[in-house]
Amino acid sequence: MIITEILRRNARLYAGETALIEREPAKNLRKEITWAEFDRQADAIAAVLIRKGVRKGDRVVLLMTNCIEWLPIYFGILRSGAWAVPLNFRFLSPAIARCTRISEARVMIFGEEFIDRLAEIKSELDETVFDYIFSGPEELCPDYAQSYPSLIADAPEGIPQPEISLYDTAGLYFTSGTTGKPKAVRLSHRALEFSCYVENRHHNQTHEDNFLCIPPLYHTGAKMHWFGNFMVGAKAIILKGVKPHWIMEAVSEEKATVVWLLVPWAHDILIAIENRELRLEDYELDQWRLMHIGAQPVPPALIRKWKEVFPNHEYDTNYGLTEATGPGCVHLGIENTHKVGAIGVPGFDWECKIVGAEGEILPAGEKGELLVRGPALMDEYYKNPEATAAVLVDGWLCTGDIARMDEDGFIWLVDRKKDVIITGGENIFPVEVEDFLMNISRIQDVAVIGVPDERLGEIVAAVIRVKPGAVLSEDEINEFCKGLARFKRPRKIFFDDVPRNPTGKIEKPKLRAKYKNAGQTLNLGN
Repeated sequence: MIITEILRRNARLYAGETALIEREPAKNLRKEITWAEFDRQADAIAAVLIRKGVRKGDRVVLLMTNCIEWLPIYFGILRSGAWAVPLNFRFLSPAIARCTRISEARVMIFGEEFIDRLAEIKSELDETVFDYIFSGPEELCPDYAQSYPSLIADAPEGIPQPEISLYDTAGLYFTSGTTGKPKAVRLSHRALEFSCYVENRHHNQTHEDNFLCIPPLYHTGAKMHWFGNFMVGAKAIILKGVKPHWIMEAVSEEKATVVWLLVPWAHDILIAIENRELRLEDYELDQWRLMHIGAQPVPPALIRKWKEVFPNHEYDTNYGLTEATGPGCVHLGIENTHKVGAIGVPGFDWECKIVGAEGEILPAGEKGELLVRGPALMDEYYKNPEATAAVLVDGWLCTGDIARMDEDGFIWLVDRKKDVIITGGENIFPVEVEDFLMNISRIQDVAVIGVPDERLGEIVAAVIRVKPGAVLSEDEINEFCKGLARFKRPRKIFFDDVPRNPTGKIEKPKLRAKYKNAGQTLNLGN
């Protein structure tokens, strides 16, 4: 059953029950919609798009921060037969333009946070985008766009929707490649449907569960974890904000049972409890049954501390990739907390293997590349056959991650084949930051690496060699880096030589070893 029909079923079975809740603590706002309203809004946006001439296979960009309208719009795009193209809301104007061009999007649906960014590139976007729909307040709607609330209110009824099969394309999700430029991962309706089964199978959601969603919905991880609740018509909370007391208030007041956290948020909660900024006795938490983490390596000390504070919580960690439709191809399993530190075992109906340089399967304990295979693999990198051929080999996805398998069949990540830096769950590619810094004329050479950080997993560090006779300060570099998205900016700057091997490649392992203790550390105990 494709996910648009799962929504239809939920609206039929649970029409008047709450489907989605949005909480915005900074403004003391709360709103909710029922499954019937969720379904109606999805039908309305599909009708709007079809009336605008959108046809099956067209592309629609979704550029919005988390809000209660996000998911109905997403499902409406799918019901129109178009491919949904969710974009990272941290993208700056050039990345938005590039991704829109690659997707050849016909329509863009965007929020108020992007008015200024779009103003910089609208002339470029107009080459492919014919219609703009603005999801923010009507009084802020740019003159080139139409207001989403007005369009939905006036949406025609009874417009036929195209027939969609499991093997039709559902969307393009942009990730980053080894060059640092986003690549478009093409996912089918089958991949999305399968992710619903995987998440529900792993975490046993029932209709009585309530999922607290904090990560960004453009990311496969957030949506695909919510899919476990969606599968059984269970409600979910969209929380706009990550402060520890906001998270605890949402869990307590909305009776959340399942919470997916990133490592920094779990760190912040524990520190707030330790400092008595949070008092657990002030909240109703007995119903909270599962805390799970993904998107980055998880320090075992963090989970040991969490289990001391929340001894009754089930725990799971998930490993996944956009190319595998998000989390779940490997997961620890709530029954395996004795193996904390491992990423786990193959997920439901997934296969994994660790191979050597010639593709041979390696025995337990030996390090090699992790490959995964399952029903939710991407169809391709859209318009990039070379990159597709490099990672899809005989039905297996080459993850680029180095791992080992222990004698019990649990997989442990060792290192990344590529030099990707993962900070707070976001992938950062050093080449992009290096190229940006080289625009400073006084820099002779630069290497960007990740250094360990207990809260964020890693932080970005730049090792800079200044030209002879030149003077360059850390403050000047920080000011220049304001031209980068905030999460990509170096947190540490070192003035040093940049070692290169005889072929000219930067010897980043040497730099990582040299600066491995340079990150921030938080004491979580043993």
